[in-house]
Amino acid sequence: MTSTNLGLSIRHAIGIGCAVGSLTLLSTAALAQGGQAVATADQAMPMDHSHCAAMAAAARTEGYKRSLRTYGAIPDVVLTDSEAKPVRLRDLLAGDEPVMLNFIFTTCTTICPVMTKVFADVRTRLGRDAENLRMVSLSIDPENDTPARLKAYAQKFGADSHWTFLTGSVQDVAAVQRAFDAYDSDKMNHKPLTLLRTTPGSDWIRIDGFATPDQLAGEFRNTLARRDGDAKVGPADL
Repeated sequence: MTSTNLGLSIRHAIGIGCAVGSLTLLSTAALAQGGQAVATADQAMPMDHSHCAAMAAAARTEGYKRSLRTYGAIPDVVLTDSEAKPVRLRDLLAGDEPVMLNFIFTTCTTICPVMTKVFADVRTRLGRDAENLRMVSLSIDPENDTPARLKAYAQKFGADSHWTFLTGSVQDVAAVQRAFDAYDSDKMNHKPLTLLRTTPGSDWIRIDGFATPDQLAGEFRNTLARRDGDAKVGPADL
């Protein structure tokens, strides 16, 4: 599956959804099967047409853009997980295990369910290797995404103990977004973004756009290979 085909699949689904006033999300069959140009109607949801422009703009990238980034210090903020427990973000990201991070909110009916489903499918693809990956999904709608709401959302996607859903104060969440060059004052304009880091202090792999579960799983396995001194040549399945 090429990134061009994935982009065409996404645009096709968006075009249908925006034409009728609802978005037929790319289902598991569309992304998990490598972005085949068959989007099933198993997740048709009503939507505000303001979402269409953001989705179409993301789809025009025809897949995703991969880059390496060095970010400054992680904000020293205390967030709240889906069990209503305090979590110091620096401590969460300071472990030896690789980290995969994204930004979502639970009432989003467009890109968030797609990105969250992709994360869930990455864990399936990795099998036992998933135990070596810390996933973090941070809500960008902290005023509405309570721990209870995040817990229900996480359960919907089968999240396990290696996948942490976080919320917090508006100021703290914005600080984290800015630290990763992901801030937008209007949550409706947020774009698909995945961040992957091997170890504390290493560069982050920044993936702007939609990557398939197989592609993200490949990126993760390559990070392990680099960490263990047996890196493969080139990025994963670009």
